[in-house]
Amino acid sequence: MNRLNDTLAQLEFAQIGWVVPDIHAAVRFLSDTLGIPGFPEPEYVRAQDLNMTYQGEVVAADWLTTQTYNGGAFIELIQPLSGRSMFHDYLARHPEGGTQHLAFRLPVSGFERITSALREQGYAVVSEVDHPIARMAFFDTYQPLGMVTEIMGITPDGWEIVKQMEGRS
Repeated sequence: MNRLNDTLAQLEFAQIGWVVPDIHAAVRFLSDTLGIPGFPEPEYVRAQDLNMTYQGEVVAADWLTTQTYNGGAFIELIQPLSGRSMFHDYLARHPEGGTQHLAFRLPVSGFERITSALREQGYAVVSEVDHPIARMAFFDTYQPLGMVTEIMGITPDGWEIVKQMEGRS
């Protein structure tokens, strides 16, 4: 096993992130055609409101997003609207959309250890978020995986929200 796989093996798979050109069409397909229930109405997100960095700086960007929990993982859909972000870049390269990232989670106490290991292995951070429920780092793993890898360090309050979203008590 290579060093990236050794690092990722310490984590729990949490989410697949699809960037799509039309979020409503994607929800209809996943819900009506594939029978995946539970997508809430897409919400409007601004990178600046999350203090989300892109290539090291907070930039003006916005998108629509929705997600549901299905079969052991979250399915997240993102439709870029305007600005600069890893989502906008992905859709510019792949106008039809596609799988842009896979997310792996662990308690926030282990976040620095895992993200430091990825940095030491030469994987650059594309985007970061420091949110009260989770710290998130998105790594450029296009070369080995064909997509970005997101590491989520979930806070204690965040685990409660994750349980609610998964439908667990």
